[in-house]
This record gives sequence, C-alpha cells and structure tokens, in this order.
Amino acid sequence: MEKLTMTSPDLTGRNIDAIAGLFPSVVTEVLDDEGNPKRAINFDLLRQELSDDIVEGLQERYQLDWPGKAKAAAAANQPLAKTLRPLREESEDFQSTKNLFIEGDNLEALKLLQESYLGKIKVIYIDPPYNTGNDFVYADSFASTKDEELKASGQVSEEGVPLVSNPKANGRYHSNWLTMMYPRLKLARNLLADDGVLIVSIDENEHANLVNLGSEVLGTDSYVGEIALKNSSRSDQRYISMQHEYIVFFVKNKTANPGEWTEKKGGLDRIYAAFDGFKKQFGEDWAAIHEAAKDWYKGFAPSDPVYASKHYNRMDERGIYFADNISGPNDGQYVYEVLHPTTGEPCKAPARGWVFPEDSMKQRIAENRIHFGPDHTTVPNLKTYLRNTEYQSLTSIRYVDGRAASKRLATLFGEKVFTNPKDELLLRDIYQALGVGTGDIILDMFAGSGSALHAVWELNLATGSEASFIGMQVAEDLNESVKTAKGAAKQITTNAIKSLTAQCKPATVAEIGKERLRLAGAKVSEKAATLDVGFRSFRIDTSNLADVLRTPDETDQAMLDGLEDSVKPGRSGEDLLFQVLLDWGLELAMPIAVETIEGIEVYAVEEDALIACFSNKITDALVRAIAKRQPLRAVFLDSAFASDDARINVEQVFRELSPATDVKAI
Repeated sequence: MEKLTMTSPDLTGRNIDAIAGLFPSVVTEVLDDEGNPKRAINFDLLRQELSDDIVEGLQERYQLDWPGKAKAAAAANQPLAKTLRPLREESEDFQSTKNLFIEGDNLEALKLLQESYLGKIKVIYIDPPYNTGNDFVYADSFASTKDEELKASGQVSEEGVPLVSNPKANGRYHSNWLTMMYPRLKLARNLLADDGVLIVSIDENEHANLVNLGSEVLGTDSYVGEIALKNSSRSDQRYISMQHEYIVFFVKNKTANPGEWTEKKGGLDRIYAAFDGFKKQFGEDWAAIHEAAKDWYKGFAPSDPVYASKHYNRMDERGIYFADNISGPNDGQYVYEVLHPTTGEPCKAPARGWVFPEDSMKQRIAENRIHFGPDHTTVPNLKTYLRNTEYQSLTSIRYVDGRAASKRLATLFGEKVFTNPKDELLLRDIYQALGVGTGDIILDMFAGSGSALHAVWELNLATGSEASFIGMQVAEDLNESVKTAKGAAKQITTNAIKSLTAQCKPATVAEIGKERLRLAGAKVSEKAATLDVGFRSFRIDTSNLADVLRTPDETDQAMLDGLEDSVKPGRSGEDLLFQVLLDWGLELAMPIAVETIEGIEVYAVEEDALIACFSNKITDALVRAIAKRQPLRAVFLDSAFASDDARINVEQVFRELSPATDVKAI
C-alpha cells in the first residue's frame, strides 16, 4: 500500500519531469551532497535543443539580476515538511464556508497549497512591504538566523555591530526586497489559472523592480499596465512630493485573458438626476439645458467621477449626449455635401471627410442623431449618448480619498487599529471589472487588515456572485512593532494591542485580519443573510507525523510490524485529515462529515471523494463498510496495521468491493 509523502511537492522534480517530456536527451545525473545520484538538466544541451544554430558558449541576455537571486530561486523549490492545522474555534461557519485564512509565513503557505490549488486562482492581489526602509521584511529560511540575515544584508558587521542606522542605506537594500519577493511570485504563478491576474500595490521605492520581476516570473508580455492611485496631498518631500501609489497588473496568459476589463462610469446616478432636473425646469429648450449643464459640471473637482463625464453636457428627446467627432478614419474616403437644416447651405466638412457613407449620414440626420451648430459654418457632430457608453475600460488614473478606508475600518472596530489599510471598495470594483464571479478564488498572501478579503464579500453583495478567498498573514507581533512605531502609527498600534488583549487574543496583525472579517461579515449579513461570510482558519505547523530516530535494524523492524504510532502527541484526527487533503491535492474548503462506521470514527469528505480513518484499530467489518461505499480515495493510519498481512488484506477487500478506490496509508 502506497504511503502519502506528507510534504509539499518537489517542484524541482516536477520541472525536470516537464522538461524531460519535451526533451528527454537533456536529462542527466549528478551526485547530491551525500554522493547519491539524482536527475538534473544539462542546460547546454537544452539551449541547443532550443536553437537553430550551433551554441558555442553562453550568450549575454537582458535579465533582472541581484545578489541572492539563485538562493531565492532554490528556496521556492525546496520541499517543506509542514502542514496546516485547522483552528475551528477561531473560524466562522467552519463546516460550510469556502473561504480560508492561513496564519504563518506566506512562502510556506504557498508551498503547502501547490497541489490543492494548482491553476485554480482567478486573482492574486498582494500588498507587499513597500520597502520604505522601516516596514516589515521577511527573513526567509535560506538565511539561517536573524543574525545571519542582518550580516548578509550588510546591516551589521561580522561581530554583530550595526553598520547603518537606516536599512535603506545598505548596499543590499533592493536585493533584500527582490530576494523576499522572487520565490513567492514563482510559487504564486503556479496557482494562477490560465486567465489569472496578478495585482500588486506598490509605491515608488520598488515600482521599477516589481515590473521587471513580475515580467520575468510571469513572462515578458505579462505586464499589462497599472493604475496611478492619487491618494495623498502631501507637499513636503524633497525633489518631488509623491502623491500617488501604483496598482500594477500582470496576466498569466493573454490568449486566455484578452483583457476585456470594463467598469461602469462613476457618478452616473448624479448626472441623470441633474438632467432630469434641467428637463423639468427648461422643458425642451435644449440650449438652456446645455448652458445649465456646463455650469453644473463646474462644481466638481477632477477627483470626482462626475468630472470625467463633463463632456456629456447636451440633451435631446433621446437623452444625454456629447457632440462627438464625425471625421472619417481615412483621408478623403467619404466626401459629399451635408446641408444645414436651418440655413440650407452646405456645412463645413471635416478635413478628412465624413465617417459615414452618404446614405448612412442621411439616415442619421433623419433620425436626429447628428448635432448641428447654429449655422453651416461649423462642422456637425455625431451624437454619442451616455446610456450607450456607461461602461469603459479600466482607466489608469484613480482619485481615492486615502482617509476613507481608514475611517470605515475604524468604524468597524470602534477606533483606529491599523495604519493605511487598502480600500476594500476600490478592490471590489477592480474584481468586478476583471470579471470575477461565482466559483472564482481570490488569494491575498499579504493579507494585513484583510481589505482584499473583505472586498470579496462586498463584490458578492453587489453582484450576487459567490466568489471566495484565501488569505495569508504572518503573525507579526504588534508588541514588537509598537517599539519602533512613531507618531500616529504608535497610537494606532497601541489601540490594536489593547483591543485584541481585551478579547484575550494574541496581539498580532493576523488577529486584526481575522477580527476584521468577523466584524465585516456581521455587517454584510445584515444586508444579505445567505452570503458566505465565514472562513476556515488554519495555522502553519510542523508535520503531524512524529520524527522517530531509529537504527537501521529498528527501522526495518518498525516497517515490518507497523506498531509504532507515527502521529505526534496532541494532534487530532482533523489535523491529520487536512494534511492528507494537502498531500492528495484536494481543496481545503471541501465539506467534511464526521461519521461513525462499525463503532469507529471516520471523516467523509465531499460526498465520499475521500474517507479517512485515523483509528489505531481497524476491523475487517470497518474496511468492508468503507469499501462498499466506493469512495474515490481512502486513507488509514499505517500504525493501525498489525502486520503486512493486515495491509494486504485491506488492499484485497478494496480490489474486490471498490477497485477504483485509491487506498493509501500515513
């Protein structure tokens, strides 16, 4: 009986398999650190396979490079002997929700999800550290200790003496950020669906590096643009005061996602209401309505969405319109006379001729779809109606009040508990423009206060869809953060610590995110009681399997008799179940039923997609009862088998009663 590996997948091995399937001649063997042979790729042969010409030596090529890149790439491929432990008491609606919240290092979380969510994520939104010199930067496992990380980054000497007062001044400032981001983006790419989108919030510190890094990881044509987010009015910086941030977009596959991203123009309700008022006041005096509309639009600042539609300042019996260009795309293609309806004289024509053939133009004139000036000396225009142009492509400039999201979050908690949360309503609108809908999953691996996760519920509320999320957040200690915080940030962090402590919760950023989801879920439920506003909470932990050190003879004997309990003390059946789900590549939101079969507790997952029994006692009656249900998969504790004969007997029962069932042990 095959045993589950209970580790994250070997991505290096998977990549070698993929290359070997295309180019088997490039696979070779090398010796590992212990002298054992292992498969590898001969890159010179691979380069030759991909070239029409003779490859004689390394060719220089355009690429992003930095100290530590090789280690970062290796870190993404290193298997991980950890698991996700479910936390029912910290979850909401654990049994039926499709949403997940994972507490722990996102690099580890991404590795653990590689099989279960491979190619299944519609949108990955991340708000990583901006690398301002003061924000939190992950120290990954390939820097063995914090001291080594500080030494490697040039922040302290070999003797441990600080070399600089501001990490932004050290020589590896950008390299450290790239080293942190690279393996995470590589793993995140694997999770994206073919039409998936990566969205990253960033500021000027690492914007250029982010575009280059994303283009390397997702492909040279993956970068599709960005939104400049005007969210500040500060004017006290040296050189240029930065009043905006960026929201950068990448797509995994342009063929699968052609970029038909549209959104409804803002302020339409106010525009329609205003023109209704003008119509009541002036009747069909279209000229008076035009003048009133121009005056009305002057009252809006460029940051107001109404301002963007200020050219829609005319009205006729069909509705609101603007006088659009009517010139042809090709010089001189359609040239003819158009008579002015009042003067009867030929109107001034566009320099390139008309956009329509003469018959089409006559029809539009008859239908009053052409706007004429007061006389024939002005060029007529095409009437473009607002009702027909309510939707537009995503635009590259946004004005957002940077205080609005903070105020809404403070209202939820009763006070400010998080600095500069992202705007959940802006993210909702972006999700909608990208076409996120029922069955789609949004992943945020730097969840922070949970804005991107909350935005999923706001999307479902606004559109009636049933999208779900996966959030990841390291348990960053607020008691440590408050020591270096300054000004308002120090007070806000102090508020968060007091709030969480009063609820007997750990003072961490992850707890802020979970509490925000609970509070926001309650608010959303008041408007739509049937929406899924729960989440399954998990924490990254060591493997559930015990690390038992034995001599070779003891190991052989243990394999023969199977009497040694392989599960760590304190681990539950549900702990084991979710590690099995990860190992088998099953989604963690599957419904789970706890049943009793022949007096023994078992877990039935998603209508018998899996039946798991973690009892140390397995009876023939139990095995037969499970096999008769013909589950797709079945798993048992390896230590529950008294002998090899017992294992063989179980396999024979399933071959007899349910030959299609995949039976494994842990």
